Amino acid sequence: MNLYRRFRDAAICIVLLALPFFVLRSNLKDPAKTNAVDRAILEASAPIQYGATQLAQGVSGILQEYVYLVDVKLDNERLREENARLREANYKLLSEAAENRRLRRLLQLRDELKGSLLSAQVIGKEVSAFFRVTRVVLDRGERDHVRAGMPVLTSDGLVGQVRRTWGRYADVLLTADKTSAIDVVIQRTGARGMLKGVGSDESYLCRIEELSREDDVKPGDLVVTSGLGQRFPAAILVGTVKEVVKREYGLYQEATVTPAVRFSRLAEVLIMTAGSLAAGAPEAAAKGKR
Repeated sequence: MNLYRRFRDAAICIVLLALPFFVLRSNLKDPAKTNAVDRAILEASAPIQYGATQLAQGVSGILQEYVYLVDVKLDNERLREENARLREANYKLLSEAAENRRLRRLLQLRDELKGSLLSAQVIGKEVSAFFRVTRVVLDRGERDHVRAGMPVLTSDGLVGQVRRTWGRYADVLLTADKTSAIDVVIQRTGARGMLKGVGSDESYLCRIEELSREDDVKPGDLVVTSGLGQRFPAAILVGTVKEVVKREYGLYQEATVTPAVRFSRLAEVLIMTAGSLAAGAPEAAAKGKR
């Protein structure tokens, strides 16, 4: 029995070793010299070769697709990182460009206005219905030159006035504050009234009171400071008329005003330290004592 098994195993090995040889020999043999055995071997091996070829192509395709997907994934990750870097660089450039535009407008404002102007950086905001203050820090330590009542401006228009100072810091009372009151005129017609802040939690708005009922005021009219009292320079833009309310009776009408300055985006301001009544108040007081 063992002898039979050994003989069988040896025969199988010989066949398995010889079969590829004969298949290869038949495939390499000159077609003109093939015999019946060669043709039989070729005919029998053709389906096997076809199946092996298809299998090899399939496996190769899968491997190529996998490698391709891996490369695509790596490329996508690289492109995403590069895109993120470019977006960040673009954002920085846009921020710097916006800052440069603001600073150029502030410098232009310095040249246009008569009086001494001190630059300051906005560092804090307090928003409530009755008290709106923006806190600023002076760019230079000229603490003795800034006093309460001094006008605060930007290139867009009037921000408000200094409420109090300590050291290099100052609180600014905005035009939209309920306690703010500024004498203004309608630029188009010269109609005069008193601008007061609404003090709303939901928006920065003002209203003009004491406007004569006969004055020509329309939505879209520009509102500027009158210069009366010399606390604020004349012709500084304050805002734009949003709505006019004229009641059936009474001597006056009211106008709602949208401030020219976007208080939520304040970054830099200018404080007028000379050229207004507030700036000259100590000198005037000293003359009065004499």
